[in-house]
Amino acid sequence: MVFVKGPGLYSDIGKKARGKDYQGDQKFTLTTYTSNGVAITSSGTRKGDLFLADINTQLKNKNITTDVKVDTYSNVYTTITVDEPAPGVKAIVSFVAPDQKSGKVELQYFHEHAGISTSLGLTAKPIVNFSGVAGNQKAAFGTDISFDTATGNFTKCNAGVSFTTTDLIASLMLNDKGETVTASYFHTVSPLTNTAVGAELTHSFSTNENTLTIGTQHLLDPLTSVKARVNNYGKVSALIQHEWRPKSLITISGEVDTRAIEKSAKVGLAVALKP
Repeated sequence: MVFVKGPGLYSDIGKKARGKDYQGDQKFTLTTYTSNGVAITSSGTRKGDLFLADINTQLKNKNITTDVKVDTYSNVYTTITVDEPAPGVKAIVSFVAPDQKSGKVELQYFHEHAGISTSLGLTAKPIVNFSGVAGNQKAAFGTDISFDTATGNFTKCNAGVSFTTTDLIASLMLNDKGETVTASYFHTVSPLTNTAVGAELTHSFSTNENTLTIGTQHLLDPLTSVKARVNNYGKVSALIQHEWRPKSLITISGEVDTRAIEKSAKVGLAVALKP
């Protein structure tokens, strides 16, 4: 792994406030390990009447990690990651079979005062992506740009800034070629119980609409956590997650639309088993 303390990558800006683990479907994941160290992860997700399944194998050999995933539609996703081919560098090659245009190579560079990621599609006229962050662990500024060589247009042009203290993370991002601006913060109230509050506000200049989401989290005990969030459109979500054995989690989540209370609530269940 690349262990360099610095500002990280552009994708890390605002990541803490976005939250995770909320599940609106039924998902089961099982991970096993073979005698030679190959990790095999099988997962199945039920979305209404649709059932999706995939099998992922991961093999680590020195600084090279190979992931191969096969999904319900017989697509084969292959990702090869090379850690530290040079100091501070990570190389990633990915492609999907049978899609011949899905190939992509990515290089990431981690420095004490910078984080850079650049990717190139493996086609005759590829999409080129560049993102860079400058700063340190306390303050950073970055940009994320994609250019389509087939059309000669910029398909993505974003910028963001983040500030981090011992108990607070704040960020401001300008996305969609300047069409939307997003401000977020994540405040740790009590590290002992992992109690925190967060908020994210997005404003669309084209529609003049605001989306505000406020959330919180808390540890009931060392193995059980609860999270909740609500937005200005009346959607309330909550979850409880229990680690009933090391790295094995069960998560129950629900979502209610308070503006359409006659509709049934969404209930999700996720079970992840690891040896």
